[in-house]
Amino acid sequence: MTIAKKIDGFMSSASWIRKMFEEGARLKAEHGAANVFDFSLGNPNLPPPDQFQTGLKQTIESLTPGAHAYMPNTGLPETREAIAGRVAREHGVTISAEEIVMTCGAAGALNVILKSLLDPGDEVITPAPFFVEYRFYADNHGGLLKTVATQQDFSLDLAAIEAAIGPQTKAVLINSPNNPTGQLYSAASLAELAELLRRKSEQTGRTIYLLSDEPYRKIVYGDVFVPSIFTYYADSIVATSFSKDISIPGERLGYIAVNPQAACKADLMAAMTLANRILGFVNAPGLIQRVVANLSNATVDVAAYARKRELLCGALADFGYVFTKPPGAFYLFARTPIADDVAFVKMLQDELILTVPGSGFGGPGHFRISYCVDDDTIVKAMPGFKRAMERCSELT
Repeated sequence: MTIAKKIDGFMSSASWIRKMFEEGARLKAEHGAANVFDFSLGNPNLPPPDQFQTGLKQTIESLTPGAHAYMPNTGLPETREAIAGRVAREHGVTISAEEIVMTCGAAGALNVILKSLLDPGDEVITPAPFFVEYRFYADNHGGLLKTVATQQDFSLDLAAIEAAIGPQTKAVLINSPNNPTGQLYSAASLAELAELLRRKSEQTGRTIYLLSDEPYRKIVYGDVFVPSIFTYYADSIVATSFSKDISIPGERLGYIAVNPQAACKADLMAAMTLANRILGFVNAPGLIQRVVANLSNATVDVAAYARKRELLCGALADFGYVFTKPPGAFYLFARTPIADDVAFVKMLQDELILTVPGSGFGGPGHFRISYCVDDDTIVKAMPGFKRAMERCSELT
């Protein structure tokens, strides 16, 4: 074998999201793209806001000599300053550029954080269902991902988290609004989690960090509010990106924000600065850093996602599907009408509908629908969803 055994093993158990993407390519080649209804990827279909498009053009036109040179590993000073202002507004804290690291997306941010925190064998606890790449990210840096159950509506199960914490626990990683469920965690639950982590940190004699992965923070519906972990827990770190809120996932820009009250903030910042370099990122993409530094509070048209959510949830509820209506993100994590979620997803494939089995997210008995697609895709897929439910009814 020419490749690493570990990577070979990872490939054999690769993400269901990517498997469905590949299956979609096959079905589209066979049946035509217009006849295949692809809900498999969380790839935003809305265009970036006009403010981003205008800013991109202006940035390109105003570039000066040296604009493409190396920069500090933490990012452009003016961008970090602007991001600190953004974080201050969103999280209600006084924070400076010195607590910000620009990264290659939220994925880059999480890898930088975990590289900086984990010793071999350290554990990272995360509620399931969870974004499947977390397991790989922890392994990248010698850590182990430990999953815990959530409540029936996918809210935090504090008792399960407490039971999972042990002498090797280094961090608890949450994702709110959540991929794949769209659930977000309440202020009350975060306050309880913070108190639990303070108590457990004291008992174990080591700091347990609270990490929050937040690329969907701005994609919420109605009067929903996403509380800040900074309010409740000092040793906390946010990882996020611009991929979803301004629809630029291919540009790979995100950032880390460290709670200004963190006990070992200076060590954390030094470690993450080094990790950003030695992981091979060096620094986040410079051109897009310059663009976002001049954006105020731009975001995509969240009302469009809200409309898609209503289209999808209304029809599926009429057909008998059971789900918790997501307050955020652009995913629906519905129960499968039969126990075998992989088999049900195959039934949907027979209808040329591509979704992802919940088993791929640590949530068997469910399937994920990513509704960041054209409205027409949702509408035209509905007869197939109905037929699949009817087939399941005939089997029971």
